Amino acid sequence: MPMPRALAAVVVRWLLAGITACAVFPLSVATAQDQRQVLVLYANRRDARIVTVGDRELPRILDDGHPAGVDYYSEFIDQIRFAETDYVTVFADFLRLKYGGHAFDLIIAMDDNSREFLEKTREDLFPGVPVVFFSLRAAPRRLPNSTAVVGELNLAATLAFATELQPDLRHVFVVSGAETSNTINESVARAQFSRYEPRLDFTYLSGLSSEALETRLAALPERSIVYYLIVYRDGEGKNFEPLAYLDRVASVASAPTYCWVDSAMDHGIVGGSLRSQAAQVDAIGAMALRVLRGENADTIPNATVDLNALQVDRRQLRRWGISESRVPAGTQVLFQEPTVWDRYRGYIVGAAALLVAQTALIGALLVQRARRRRAEEGLVASQAKLRASYEQISDLGGRLILAQEDERARIARELHDDVGQQIALVVTDLQKAVDLGERFARAALSRAHGLAKSVHDLSHRLHPVKLRLLGLPAALASLQQELARPDVSISVTHENVPNALPHDVTLCLYRVVQEALQNALTHSGAREIFVHLQGGDAALNVSVIDDGTGFDVNARFGRGLGLVSMNERLEAIGGTLKIRSAPGDGTRLKIRVPLGANESVKLAG
Repeated sequence: MPMPRALAAVVVRWLLAGITACAVFPLSVATAQDQRQVLVLYANRRDARIVTVGDRELPRILDDGHPAGVDYYSEFIDQIRFAETDYVTVFADFLRLKYGGHAFDLIIAMDDNSREFLEKTREDLFPGVPVVFFSLRAAPRRLPNSTAVVGELNLAATLAFATELQPDLRHVFVVSGAETSNTINESVARAQFSRYEPRLDFTYLSGLSSEALETRLAALPERSIVYYLIVYRDGEGKNFEPLAYLDRVASVASAPTYCWVDSAMDHGIVGGSLRSQAAQVDAIGAMALRVLRGENADTIPNATVDLNALQVDRRQLRRWGISESRVPAGTQVLFQEPTVWDRYRGYIVGAAALLVAQTALIGALLVQRARRRRAEEGLVASQAKLRASYEQISDLGGRLILAQEDERARIARELHDDVGQQIALVVTDLQKAVDLGERFARAALSRAHGLAKSVHDLSHRLHPVKLRLLGLPAALASLQQELARPDVSISVTHENVPNALPHDVTLCLYRVVQEALQNALTHSGAREIFVHLQGGDAALNVSVIDDGTGFDVNARFGRGLGLVSMNERLEAIGGTLKIRSAPGDGTRLKIRVPLGANESVKLAG
């Protein structure tokens, strides 16, 4: 069950009683000396930048400026809970218990909330103690026996700075939180930004949940910026440290982010006309010293100071592609990367020394390069001549093969049309003689039949008519029958072979397979020979495999005409021949002929 606020206040009083007991002795010692007693009130967290700067610089300024030195104390008001009446009462009780009976010479209120707290509680807590306070308002209400340092909140200066860096700016998205102080800052922003309307379109993203805010910021239109006021609490009531929240905003926003206070630098903002917190502390310290030296605070007029200075983060300029030439004169450019000279001075000096030593070597290398280039040009010319010679030889080889095939065709025609016809007449005459009963003619007739078959077979091998009429698979099947032997098994298979193949391709493959079969039958002693045709869209593949004795391919290639002629035939139509064999391991021929690229090749085999 939650503890009631009244009971919580009582508990706080009891807990702080111990703090009072611990504080009385050292304070009484300090009072016994002639030091000045100063209490500083912040309406910020202990890790806020203004607290860090203030607690570091104020003691030094006051100690250096007052001969007796100071005893310095600081306390922290919870800004988020400040609007709660119970909280003000409890915090006042805390100060009463901790500093009861202690006489301060000066109280410094570092912001308007601290001044407002003193306005409500000073007569009860610290009656008559002079006050120096800082205010963002142009005409703050003064307390009795007080004076102020006024650094009016100037939000429009950052907007003017952004329009110089981004002349095409059209949309401004203003981010603030849900607590009361953020509402006040938003009111100031609306008033100061009104003179930029309608040139700029303003959207105030106030009091949203963190998730909703990040969703909006991740999809901003072009020519936009984000203006971060401050966020202590989001619309869901979650509390945040303002700079940590700024880190989230700057990382998710799809447009550059600007701000109005210098503690935001190095948290993802491009920059702005930023209030210097160090200058604020210096101004407050100077005013506090006047009071500590004896001046009546009521007689000291408020000091209005301009604490803003233009600052920009070079890393963010590069991130968003903003030209550095647009940065106004007098702007402090932070996070500049060291120059090349700063980074690599030693390397540059060493490289310069080496450069002098290398100049002569480079000159020699250039001369050598020129000589080498001339040699390479000569080599290229020689290679060109060699290639031309090779092409001439290849062309000549192709022509010889063509002439060979033409001659084979002519001889085949002569055998068929002339010799074959004459033999046919002889056969007819002998048949008549046989019919007349002449016994000796039977032997002559048998020999004539044998001669006719031999001439027919020779004519077919010289010029295979079936190849043109029936195609490659049928021609190879016929070749299988012609070369068949009782002791050797020859099998010819085919798969996906196109019906229409260029004649030069079919004749070439027929001759190569014919040569391979004759070699296997003549030299290998094979018992089984396999021929397989495999067709495809791009190429035709042929395998010829035997189980014979095999041979040393490197030693045999070039010694006989068979392998050379097979290779030359295939090269003439763009084909390739691979031979795999070894003594005792049979022979495997892999033939590949590309299809569709042979229209220009007119070789007949």
